[in-house]
Amino acid sequence: MIVIMFRILLLMALVILFYTILQYLKNPQRRLEIAKSSNDFYFVDEANNSKKNLQFVYKGCLFEGEKYLGTTEESFEVVDIQITARQPMDLKGFTRDDLYFLEKEILIRYPYAKIEWKHPINQLLLKMD
Repeated sequence: MIVIMFRILLLMALVILFYTILQYLKNPQRRLEIAKSSNDFYFVDEANNSKKNLQFVYKGCLFEGEKYLGTTEESFEVVDIQITARQPMDLKGFTRDDLYFLEKEILIRYPYAKIEWKHPINQLLLKMD
């Protein structure tokens, strides 16, 4: 009887361990950090939750965007996104083409959104015009 209970407890421990490892591997924040360290593009967002901010990494810089819900001709959609860089010093080397790429990727997911870049990115766009 004790051997059977021990086997059941061991099996439960293995299931919990396996579940924990899967949750760790699927964690979007971990993937975001990996993309940041490898200078890749990675986008984290819950499209169905307009209250949750979107985050993305591009060329080692972490951006965060606040989504605002509004009306379109047909329905309620995300109509305004305000984007800031968490670490402005990571923006070194960014070009206008990089910002256009990021805008294009956001507009693929939110076609009705007006994208507003916050300081210091907006200063870069003003100087480039």
